Amino acid sequence: MEKINNLINSITEPFLLIADFTIRIGLGVSFFLHGYGKLPISRGFIDFLASKGVPLSEMFAYLVAWGEILAGIGIILGGLLIKLNPIMANLITKLSGLTIVIIMINALLIAHSHWSIFIGERGSVLFASEQLFLLLLGFFFFIKGNRT
Repeated sequence: MEKINNLINSITEPFLLIADFTIRIGLGVSFFLHGYGKLPISRGFIDFLASKGVPLSEMFAYLVAWGEILAGIGIILGGLLIKLNPIMANLITKLSGLTIVIIMINALLIAHSHWSIFIGERGSVLFASEQLFLLLLGFFFFIKGNRT
């Protein structure tokens, strides 16, 4: 076992410096694209939010789209600025993570409230969806920030 472990460690060692950043890229690009895909804001999206009881649905439609775009950029930017300005980079990472958490909790409550947790129809199971992983990664960066 130890030989296999050492072999795998020797293969992956050169990639340790980029391991955290691959998660940032995945989350950042995904969130950016979720927001970018909502622009221009459609009447359908505004009406959907209104039908779910969201007050000021037009304003919230813009806040969601731009929140997703900026949080995605912030997660990536927070990683790029670590050496240049560690305090600012950490703050950007944590605020972006918090933004993702807030957006994803609301998305799950508003758009996916009918989903089951473990079993159900394909495409409507929380533990089989990307939404849960986006929420968890948001929590990860909110809690961890840029600390190693």
